[in-house]
Amino acid sequence: MVELTAALQNPQAQITLAVLGLAVVLFVTGALAPELTGLLSVALLMSTGVLTPEQGLAGFGSPALITLMGLFAVSAALFRSGALDRLRELIASERIRSSRRMVALLSLVVGPISGVVPNTPVVASLLPVIETWCHRRRISPSRVLLPLSFATLLGGTLTLLGSSVNLLASDISRQLGFGTLELFSFTAIGIPVWLAGSAYMLVASGLLPNRSDTSERLRTDQSQIGYFTEVSIPNNSTLVGQTLRHSRLQRRFDVDVLELQRGRERVLPPLADRRLEAGDRLLLRVTRADLLRLQQEHTIQLADANRPAANPMALSAGDKPLFSNEESGQKTVEVLLPAGSTLAGASLRELRFRQRHNATVLALRRGQQTVQERLGQAVLREGDVLLLQAPFDAIRGLQASNDLLVLDQLENDLPTVQRKPLAVTIALLMLLIPTVTPIPLVAAVLLAVVLLVLVRCLRPGEVQRAIRLDVILLLGSLSSFSVALQTSGLADGLAADLERLLLQWPAYWSLVMIFLVTTLITNVMSNAASVALLIPVATQLAQPLAIPAQAMLLVVLFGASQCFLTPIGYQTNLMVFGPGRYRFLDVPRYGAGLTVLMCLLVPALILWHYGTV
Repeated sequence: MVELTAALQNPQAQITLAVLGLAVVLFVTGALAPELTGLLSVALLMSTGVLTPEQGLAGFGSPALITLMGLFAVSAALFRSGALDRLRELIASERIRSSRRMVALLSLVVGPISGVVPNTPVVASLLPVIETWCHRRRISPSRVLLPLSFATLLGGTLTLLGSSVNLLASDISRQLGFGTLELFSFTAIGIPVWLAGSAYMLVASGLLPNRSDTSERLRTDQSQIGYFTEVSIPNNSTLVGQTLRHSRLQRRFDVDVLELQRGRERVLPPLADRRLEAGDRLLLRVTRADLLRLQQEHTIQLADANRPAANPMALSAGDKPLFSNEESGQKTVEVLLPAGSTLAGASLRELRFRQRHNATVLALRRGQQTVQERLGQAVLREGDVLLLQAPFDAIRGLQASNDLLVLDQLENDLPTVQRKPLAVTIALLMLLIPTVTPIPLVAAVLLAVVLLVLVRCLRPGEVQRAIRLDVILLLGSLSSFSVALQTSGLADGLAADLERLLLQWPAYWSLVMIFLVTTLITNVMSNAASVALLIPVATQLAQPLAIPAQAMLLVVLFGASQCFLTPIGYQTNLMVFGPGRYRFLDVPRYGAGLTVLMCLLVPALILWHYGTV
């Protein structure tokens, strides 16, 4: 650590290390949203003089970030025009009858799609289709949803457009003077990685949990999944004065009473012999089927998550139920809070959810966890599933939101299906033109966006809604990390100390170590942050190890893209975590072997590709 110690004599290096340390803590703990952590870091680096405003904000105007913004719009047009309809039909066909066949289909078909379309919208589009297939085949979603996420991760390294992190790595490569990555720069490495990973997922499918076989006997019927909701006892209900053990509520419905709230008092189980009083509020765990039946029950009232608990005695059993299925055009749907949702971290009451989305929250599901808070006060988390009742128009509005993912399929979801050939043709030309002409990729993507709007595959307003602002802010701010590491001398110091260690090793095992470190960091921190922090250091090791700088860059890039050990390491893992009813250890159980395989395979492929074997 001699060189690093010497580098830290520079005050700018000390400031940079402190800012990076703070950023790592915030990324790991999740105390701030990742994009806010990135903005805070670049603001501190500029405020302390480590970076000039031009250096700190250069990432926001980079060709890579503009390409990504356009790519979000192109992918939205493809999905809106029904480009994945054939895949949806294949999933729903009679040929796919087992979880093993579904895993094979996802591995071999979804992977290549993720090579040209960002993986988050791919997972968002296929989640409701696969859940419907699981329900029809009576197969636990836990047998197929994690392979869906892993397939998109493997496919994301087939081309430059497969992941936002690929574009960030290309931009950092340009900043460091190594040139940008081309569209198919690492496809020769990505294809064997995808095929080997697909083979592993098939062979290791027995490691996937089957939640329908647990002691809790979770049934595959969607109507039997446990939700948490809240009910109140009206002042003239027949339940007043009865104990829970002998009440109509326990006799008619399959419910678990988790808590009784009486004024300011909270009473926990056992509650069977407690007599109910008017105004009592009960926190229930209930199946979806019984929850819908409860709406018609006049002895209780489903509580409004947006309404304070004041004046509970004003309710009466003869009042119109708060949520009525008799209202014209109402539909009950499930929605998921995806990674990056701005709703996470706030309660339903704070969000004024009903007024904001014209939708009523009936219940909440949070994987295998028990929700002890009242429905309106429960703080939402990424991966939560809400059961909503809303008019069709409101549900269609939710489908255009980046904050919620509608898991139920609606009729006529794709109003521009007749323009599918146009959308697909424009997307293919977008890929072809930069390959065979001098036109840069960013120009081809922007031309594609304009053409898609002109031919009415996409509306101008939908272009703006398609852009993930959280991703743009994160990637734009994180590119400043690599500049700070270079200008402060930290990258040179750390690389010099690592050089002393790795020069004693063969080139292959040096790359294995770098890949493993990158993967482990990525599984507890943002993959974009891993790329921004490690690429400047790894590329400094290229000359002493006699390996091309872009080869070192690809080791970090592939390591940051292979997140198979935790649900929090990548957003698609988190998206399937709740619907699949996974537990934390389910992910490393299935993904550890795949991580070891990639640690051994990817460095060998990179050395072979660059002719250094």
